[in-house]
Amino acid sequence: MANSLMPIVDLSPFFLGDEDGERKAREVIHEACSRYGFFQIVNHGVPLDLMSRALKLSKSFFECPVEEKMNCSPLPGAPFPAGYNRKPNPSYEFAEYLVMLHPGSTFNVFPANHPQLREVMGDLFNQFAKIGAILESIFSESLGLPPSTLQEFNNERNCDVLTALYYLPATENEKMGINSHTDVGCITFVLQDEVGGLEVQKDGKWIPVTPNKGALVVNIGIVLQVLTNDKYKSPNHRVMRPNGRSRNSFSFFYNASGEKWLEPLPYFTKQIDEKPNYQGFIYSDYLQKRNENKLKRAAGLEEDLGLSHFSLTKSIENH
Repeated sequence: MANSLMPIVDLSPFFLGDEDGERKAREVIHEACSRYGFFQIVNHGVPLDLMSRALKLSKSFFECPVEEKMNCSPLPGAPFPAGYNRKPNPSYEFAEYLVMLHPGSTFNVFPANHPQLREVMGDLFNQFAKIGAILESIFSESLGLPPSTLQEFNNERNCDVLTALYYLPATENEKMGINSHTDVGCITFVLQDEVGGLEVQKDGKWIPVTPNKGALVVNIGIVLQVLTNDKYKSPNHRVMRPNGRSRNSFSFFYNASGEKWLEPLPYFTKQIDEKPNYQGFIYSDYLQKRNENKLKRAAGLEEDLGLSHFSLTKSIENH
């Protein structure tokens, strides 16, 4: 992918106090979020050895027999299916995944035969949460908002989710890993191995997000698209299964709590005399409608819900 579409942003200026470097990085990030909703970051503060260990340990777990993995199935009553999951319809998507809620959650389930995986995923979870706070501040300043605006809105970390994912190699007839969708939450971080397969849609074309050693992919979620009244985009993306190789990755969803009321911030509507593109809604209502929509998608009846249900205009891109 050309750098003009998928910039790789060095975050080191934000750790070193380099004001000129910070300004340049904010400009690149703002452009990427406004046009594509995707970019990559390096020198982000997450130890490279931690990233490498996480991918190796998750790969080792997913290559275990199914019976062993099923011992990590989600507990009854969990608010979200923490633990080992498989896609229910193998002809629809080909992914297995291990979900982790906040490290202190009693609903987390980890494999007894892979004791290091719990520790590594906990460390990765905390590192991603730190980057999320940094990026929220960067986004706020890039949008001309007070630096703490987004952090004050999204000030609870009990709804963040870390997911380890595993994709089998493609077959002649089945190549889809995860179908086209937009992400919930505020920000998604993706740690992918060298195999690739992640693609983002722009102007009707699917563009591969080429893996870069030590880099993390950043993806804007629907919460930020609503809050910014479409100034920032939450794009459609998918995963295509690689030929001849399995694929391992981690996705971290820097989320908002379900009871949050979502609507475009007045900075992007009333204060600049622009109409809102969305009616206000409770975030959990959207999540419920999206889950209902997933069942219909699995049966091939509907496309991804996106934000169309709450849209006040028919011309919004990426819906």
